[in-house]
Amino acid sequence: MTETLTSCPLCGGKEFEQFLTVKDYFLTGESFKIFRCIECGFKFVNPRPTYDEIGKYYQSDAYISHNSAGYSLFNWAYRVARYFAIRKKYGLVRHFTKGERLLDIGCGTGELLKYCKRKGFVVQGVEPNESPRKYAIEQNGIDVKSSLTELSGGVDDFDCIMLWHVLEHIHSLNTTLDDIKRILNKEGLLVIAVPNHESFDAKFYNSFWAGYDVPRHLYHFTRDTIFRFADKHGFVVQNVFPQKMDSYYVSFLSEKYKDGSSNFLSAVINGWKSNHYARRPGMGYSSLIFLLSHKKG
Repeated sequence: MTETLTSCPLCGGKEFEQFLTVKDYFLTGESFKIFRCIECGFKFVNPRPTYDEIGKYYQSDAYISHNSAGYSLFNWAYRVARYFAIRKKYGLVRHFTKGERLLDIGCGTGELLKYCKRKGFVVQGVEPNESPRKYAIEQNGIDVKSSLTELSGGVDDFDCIMLWHVLEHIHSLNTTLDDIKRILNKEGLLVIAVPNHESFDAKFYNSFWAGYDVPRHLYHFTRDTIFRFADKHGFVVQNVFPQKMDSYYVSFLSEKYKDGSSNFLSAVINGWKSNHYARRPGMGYSSLIFLLSHKKG
């Protein structure tokens, strides 16, 4: 079952134009259309699976952000990269967060929260997918709920809320951002990391770009659209940081989608080019981290 958006989630505009047709190379082979809002330029999958139907597009052992059991060479390489990424994420959050109460929305198996807990944070997670949520609770000892509505407490509960490549997955985008605003401390930090479809690797691989990841990625952000969403929901962007390793990871997957084989050398070259050209106008890094705070006054 699908649903069709009749207004833009960012500006409310009613007129769209088709931007790209992308295949679900990861799992089903189905094709999905990405539309562009004529008024503000925001891009989103339309029509899209409903919230009740989207779960089947995640049902794969290869979905390794939710899987801690596989032992293939690729999964091993992913875990090595995750080891260093967790420590880098922790360092960023520790540096910019004033308090100790930490929430990770879309926490998967809870590896990041487990590390942050060892370092002194008081942590909670939200993970709608049952399998990784169960792993986070039983194996990593993390308090994880299935949705924001299940969290106990209320206004100003958290000093830092994180969404690491999660915002693009959320059906109720505007409602979720309003909920986050309510439970984030007035001096708190909101961390949002998303793919950037203006990057070199996105433009190079076009419809084969793994960052589109339809239909799991419902929305396709840029630096400008995150700034506009922040302003719409009463936030201001304080800092923007690149995730430079993502250009290599995404290029590796994109090579596989494009040619049916993992061309490691081409992936490395295009990942390097993406980072090299990132400072050019209208481009940017393959993935970006935005640090947001409440607007003052």
